[in-house]
Amino acid sequence: MNHPMMKRLNRSSEWAVEAQGLVKRFGDQYAVNGVDLKVKTGSIYGVLGPNGAGKTTTIRMLATLLRQDAGTARIFGYDVVNEAAIVRQLIGVTGQYASVDESLSATENLVIFSRLLGIGRQEAKRKAAELLEEFGLTEAAKRPLKQFSGGMRRRLDLAASLIAKPPLIFLDEPTTGLDPRTRTQMWDTIRRLVHTGSTVLLTTQYLDEADQLADRIAVIDRGQVVAEGTADELKASVGTSSLHLNVQGADDISHARRIVDQVLKVHSNVSAEAGRITAPMADVDLVTDLLIALRAEGIHLAEISVQKPTLDEVFLTITGHAPKEEKPDGERVDLSVAKEARA
Repeated sequence: MNHPMMKRLNRSSEWAVEAQGLVKRFGDQYAVNGVDLKVKTGSIYGVLGPNGAGKTTTIRMLATLLRQDAGTARIFGYDVVNEAAIVRQLIGVTGQYASVDESLSATENLVIFSRLLGIGRQEAKRKAAELLEEFGLTEAAKRPLKQFSGGMRRRLDLAASLIAKPPLIFLDEPTTGLDPRTRTQMWDTIRRLVHTGSTVLLTTQYLDEADQLADRIAVIDRGQVVAEGTADELKASVGTSSLHLNVQGADDISHARRIVDQVLKVHSNVSAEAGRITAPMADVDLVTDLLIALRAEGIHLAEISVQKPTLDEVFLTITGHAPKEEKPDGERVDLSVAKEARA
């Protein structure tokens, strides 16, 4: 790890984040109600949940921007309350770097952030140019921030949070409002962060984003972690993979379905799509037997595929409702809040 603060850490430290029983109330409402998280150093950890689930509140507590009402949290072994000053030097948080001055350009703002971190003027300019290119903002480098779109600001937020190359980066809804092409670029950048030594804790309400990026995923709903594991483990928890068969001859569908049920020892379904049979696949080895049996009966297939359960199905099964892709839960942290927290 490149950050100088990491010299003070145990380099064999397994956990970047250890949180137990985190609670945060706003009045009579529980925004977070007993959240446990363990994020392995050098990984991408996804916190998946809909608007209002408590994701942003959890991040703000871990980042020392909001004090928990109960529970404990440690970042690389440092307590977020009792050793907050050290924790703040080890993390980067998107959203807290709104800007120094809206009338200044993107380059000028990044240079100022670099200078505040003790980086020399020439190095600060070089780093600003490098980051703006990385996030596709070179053409807008000289434009004042007040002319930036929401998506451009979100990219600049992440660029600013990376100036110090922090060992742990909190990405709170990093791709909300971005077009598909820029979103994919952000995914590539996030992967590169981990390859260069950072740990990433990512909150998102986009199921495909968690599936694509996260080594492990915590599903959070109504302030509680309701499931945790790898994407494959979460999918397996709600059911087995399914086998999809497209039969060429419409007259063969009923016969083919009987063979499927008999060989796979399951109850299959025929979808509204003509000629499509779907069956749970508990035993992969039986698929070979099924294909042999279908051929023996002269039944020809137009297509065959295997599909795992989707994270949409996982979320629906676990929480009882579908995820809602809405605006992020919780406001973005502005610079004044960040300054107050660092005081």
